[in-house]
Amino acid sequence: MSAQTIPQDGSLLSRLDLALFRLEKLLALLAGMTILIVMLISVANILGRKIVNIPVPGFVDWMEQSVPLIAFLGIAYCQRLGGHIRMDILVGRLQGRVLYAAEWIGVLALLALSVTLIWGSWLHFDRSFDFSAPWWSRDSTIDLSLPTWPVKLVVPVMLFLLALRLALQLWAYGRAFVDNAQTPVAVPLIETPAQQAEREAGTVSGLVDDGDDTGSGGGRP
Repeated sequence: MSAQTIPQDGSLLSRLDLALFRLEKLLALLAGMTILIVMLISVANILGRKIVNIPVPGFVDWMEQSVPLIAFLGIAYCQRLGGHIRMDILVGRLQGRVLYAAEWIGVLALLALSVTLIWGSWLHFDRSFDFSAPWWSRDSTIDLSLPTWPVKLVVPVMLFLLALRLALQLWAYGRAFVDNAQTPVAVPLIETPAQQAEREAGTVSGLVDDGDDTGSGGGRP
């Protein structure tokens, strides 16, 4: 499922969805900036090695610290737009309440997994954090001795944000099931290949603000 239009109707659910989406967009932007910085550091490291034989100090440390930022800062944003890879062969054939029930069950399973991962990743962060230690850290990188707890904290925080997004989607699919809505709000719509190609062409051309459209979208319920 690729990034899709998210219908809105001005309800409390829609307002909460848009408020959370603003935070998700900011964090996704930070993830993109991190990727750019990693690319620049990598180029500087390669040129430094080849030209003046002076690599970037602690290059491996910086790369290790950047991975959680790249992997997790945009996870809730991607979920909101329906951008995570999944199989729609079966779900794409469903309609109406059957579709909403299937989506609700899938989101509930994701929420249960997210809560479990929050607990485990928080314990991992807690093992590396100590107020009485230098830089509040029991663990550090090898070359530069950078404290690892900040990036370890990113994981449970971003999983918590993902859990909030999933909770909103549970609400949205539950409301759509009860109302048997033709166009459920605050959740991505399943699109046909033709509709997906048309929307992506509009996004590339700048005619569509991907994920921020308040229309009903081209997908079917």
